[in-house]
Amino acid sequence: MSERIKVFAPASASNLGPGFDVIGLALEQPGDVVEAELSQTPGVKIAEVTGAESLTTDPERNVVAVAARAVLRRLDLEARMGVRLWLHKQMPLASGLGSSAASSVAGASAVNHLLDGRLSQIELIRCALEGEALVSGTAHADNVAPSVLGGIVLIRSCDPLDVVSLPVPPALRIVVVHPHTTVETVTARRLVEEHRFEIRQAVTNLGNIAALVSALYTGNLELLGRSIKDDLIEPVRAPLVPAFTQVKQAAASAGALGCSISGSGPSMFAFTASEEVAHAVASAMQAAFAAVGLTSNPYVGSVNTRGVTLLSKT
Repeated sequence: MSERIKVFAPASASNLGPGFDVIGLALEQPGDVVEAELSQTPGVKIAEVTGAESLTTDPERNVVAVAARAVLRRLDLEARMGVRLWLHKQMPLASGLGSSAASSVAGASAVNHLLDGRLSQIELIRCALEGEALVSGTAHADNVAPSVLGGIVLIRSCDPLDVVSLPVPPALRIVVVHPHTTVETVTARRLVEEHRFEIRQAVTNLGNIAALVSALYTGNLELLGRSIKDDLIEPVRAPLVPAFTQVKQAAASAGALGCSISGSGPSMFAFTASEEVAHAVASAMQAAFAAVGLTSNPYVGSVNTRGVTLLSKT
């Protein structure tokens, strides 16, 4: 029997207010698990998908196989080696939590472990981006990079790929609340692409993203909270998130440093300076969603600084 690898790739929150497509962080939970083993038949086959009935096992149309195949291709092994994959979805689809990125990262990482870790983390990001592009239409790395590297990551450039890991203040806590509704990434991106922005909006966001990075380096959580302000994308996407304004106000009233949409939504995130306040903020955000008839799941904790993780090797 061939060796089987099992890996966990974390979900991620991206944009973080002003950083559209250029900043994201890894969450402790949720995430995806992928198992992989080598086979005698060349190519990539998905043996099973659990946790998401809507996802196909067609390797041409599932990001986990696309990313896995990218690893084989990068190592010039695609025509000579086969891989079987088992994808265990443990996070919601179309949630704004980097679901496709987590699957892509887990698929690429699992195959890389099978091949003795020949690819670097940057090369893994490149492979996982091929999966991400299948779903969103663009290879943006603000979910993929933190899922691979862990922590908070700045994407200076996608072409050529240039990523910067930022400091994570020890006291920082992240709250993510996922209401039980969906926002398709393609739809959310189309709204942005069709919108005309004013220069003053861009200037405001430039100031806030610079202040956000400064706040992380200095550990100034009060400045970090002031920096979670998005004049560009949030106003365009807010109508896609039910009770957006009420949820944001509830988070602030409960003590959040700042609050905005996670990725394309509908999940929303908030930062706090303590675990106790984080749980209070999560409850307040859930209550605001419940007031409009939406149940939700909260995820509360520290930023995941490990990234994709090998669970077992048997």
